[in-house]
Amino acid sequence: MARLATPPAPAGLGGLLVVQPLRRKQCAACRRGPLSLLVLEDGAPRCMDCADLGHLVFLPRGDTALTRRSREESGLWAVVVRFNRRKSRYERQGLLVEEAALARAEQRCLADAEARRRRRARDARRRTAEDVRFAEAFAAEIQRLFPGCPNDRARAIAAHASLRGSGRVGRSAAGRALSEGAVISAVVAAVRHVDTSYDQLLMSGVHRYEARRRIAAAVEGVLMGWAEVGTDAG
Repeated sequence: MARLATPPAPAGLGGLLVVQPLRRKQCAACRRGPLSLLVLEDGAPRCMDCADLGHLVFLPRGDTALTRRSREESGLWAVVVRFNRRKSRYERQGLLVEEAALARAEQRCLADAEARRRRRARDARRRTAEDVRFAEAFAAEIQRLFPGCPNDRARAIAAHASLRGSGRVGRSAAGRALSEGAVISAVVAAVRHVDTSYDQLLMSGVHRYEARRRIAAAVEGVLMGWAEVGTDAG
């Protein structure tokens, strides 16, 4: 490795620079070593104590918010860099900051985390309420198109088809718009799986298209029955 030179400051950061050396180094002042961190003064390595930075604590990179707030809270801070031989450049590893500043920054981040938790809880409640309203509207549309469909079946079909994150027809753009085609597709799928031998045919090795052909009449019979006002609805 070439002679250790003063590294350039990482983009966007000022302040003091501290180096994580790749080779064993001793402090030019107190002769202690090998040094895990050093400061270059006039080209000579100094340990943290001799550089008056020994009271700072290391904060590794990775948590952007904690890093930013620690820097804001700390009256004295330094950027820690290490030479990347493959890229032939110094890269930031973290910060040295005052211990009390790090504690204050951690408290600020914890407060933010709690605020985010409360916001996520509110959003979850809102989404749940939206999902309930949508499932009810989907069930109502099923019963408008198939007035003979029992209420519990309509609700079950709607809940299944409209489950958030399922990718089912109820969550498609057409489904969310309660288009007639999407609603009918959801009903047909439910009838196919619940009211016919379709699943058993698939499990026995029958191809999906052939299985659908075999149970088509049974599906049509159920739909025709539901298309009329039934006496068992409700």
